Amino acid sequence: MCRHLGYLGPAVPLADLLLTPPHSLLRQSYAPQDMRHGGTINADGFGAGWFTPGEKDPVRYRRAVPMWTDTAFASVAAGAKVTAAVAAARSATVGMPVVETANAPFAEGRWLFSHNGVVRGWPDSVALLAQRLPVTDLITLDAPTDSALLWALVRHRLRAGQEPVDAIESVMLEVAVAAPDSRLNLLLGNDELLVATAWWHSLWVRPGPGAVTVASEPIDDDPAWVAVPDHSIVFATKTTVDIRPLDPGRQEP
Repeated sequence: MCRHLGYLGPAVPLADLLLTPPHSLLRQSYAPQDMRHGGTINADGFGAGWFTPGEKDPVRYRRAVPMWTDTAFASVAAGAKVTAAVAAARSATVGMPVVETANAPFAEGRWLFSHNGVVRGWPDSVALLAQRLPVTDLITLDAPTDSALLWALVRHRLRAGQEPVDAIESVMLEVAVAAPDSRLNLLLGNDELLVATAWWHSLWVRPGPGAVTVASEPIDDDPAWVAVPDHSIVFATKTTVDIRPLDPGRQEP
């Protein structure tokens, strides 16, 4: 499994989101509190994508090393003022490669994507879903992993003009049918919105004045954190947070 985080709001140092809080993503990489039998640490790499004031496209940083070993990232994160971010610390599923390109966030244009979980029965369970993609998408996956394929499925829908919430929900529910018992916490974001799912794994949201943070685990003791019910989807902007049950009626066999 993994841990991930999304943020929208006023410009803050990236370190204030990922490194300095008492239960930051950095700490979650070696001392997570709610992995739900999905491993004990998240030491197979990490990544972050973020938007800085005045810039249209995100900056992305990915490494295939434990987050706590990359001392250079602390300087990068301290100097970067961000208005939006998606970041993740990875715990690789057995058999999947530990390489830089396997780390979230995956990206295209303004979109950043992360997956916290596992697709059961990979790769056979989702082979039919993969066949719907253009061949060029399959042969140019960032890595031969379940998360990279999930991103390709979501990206294909976004390119076709599907709304972000619909793209995330439809992919997640189709994969849940094709690969039962999968853990499918997906996170999609840009500099205007965050869409996240809770499907057999932990997810929390913290709304605030002109800001919102979505994370696998709370990064601090702020009482504003709210646990997202399992089998739910979150749609958030800087000023609104909508949480609703995922619609099983949208499942496609």
